[in-house]
Amino acid sequence: MAGNNMQILEGKVAFITGGGSGVGLGQAKVFARAGMKIAIADIRADHRQVAIDWFAEHGFPLLPLDLDITDRQAYAEAADEVEARLGPVQFLGNSGGVSQFGPIQNATYEDWDWQLGVNLGGVINGVQTFVPRMIAAGLGGHICNTASMAAFTSAPTGGIYCTSKFAVRGLTECLRYDLEPKGIGVSLLCPGGVNSNIHEAVLTRPAKYANTGYYGADPERMKQLKAVIEGGMDPEQLAQYVLKAVLENQLYVLPYPEFRDRLDAIHQRYVDALAKPEDDPTMEERVRRERAAMSESMRTRMADAEKAD
Repeated sequence: MAGNNMQILEGKVAFITGGGSGVGLGQAKVFARAGMKIAIADIRADHRQVAIDWFAEHGFPLLPLDLDITDRQAYAEAADEVEARLGPVQFLGNSGGVSQFGPIQNATYEDWDWQLGVNLGGVINGVQTFVPRMIAAGLGGHICNTASMAAFTSAPTGGIYCTSKFAVRGLTECLRYDLEPKGIGVSLLCPGGVNSNIHEAVLTRPAKYANTGYYGADPERMKQLKAVIEGGMDPEQLAQYVLKAVLENQLYVLPYPEFRDRLDAIHQRYVDALAKPEDDPTMEERVRRERAAMSESMRTRMADAEKAD
């Protein structure tokens, strides 16, 4: 892939959603130490205050914004403010996300709309808002979309969450191809366990999505969820992997070796289920016709993609 002009970060502008806690705040801290000017967006005032206090204590400037990443108009207004006060954004960290678990058969439409609206819609809104601005500025840049190891691995009670994260993976992989000629790098961050506040996600669920087939803001349930994740990776440690991905223009950020055996098994199941060429006498002609119908530039890009894979 072509370079993304992000080998030197000093003085460049980063905009990070979910930046008041967890994965987003970890990135904000690490990129601030790398010399970037930081703007964060977070829907929770208490989380924004945590970030404000940390940045003040460590002597870094911060632009904190109150933003619901599902609100497209508000997103555009936030982008305008960041550009007016800090300059063109060259790093977009789409880190905001929520989770809520339960069997798919128990879900309501509101359960689907809330998680997909934040986890997928928030990423889409970030891309739609900032990509045209990045291209117009002509300064290159990098986008990191936070998915999850749930973008590769399905699990009981994780249907809505996995749907959103599988979709973010597909979006990101395609965006990588599309933005490479523009000098904009794209990374897919897939955390496993992170010691964050995502167990409190239901506290930000809008009233219009109150109808749920799952749990609500139950302190005991949130305590149980926190117990599961508090042994996870520290957000700043995770952000160091993101920093490396930006500097080296890496697509995949998968810093959890404990998932290696599981992913090997999943991918082997894909290969085992895939038809063999010798069992399909029509394959060669079908492929020839498909390739012939492609433009020369598309054939070249597909060949490059196959080599990269």
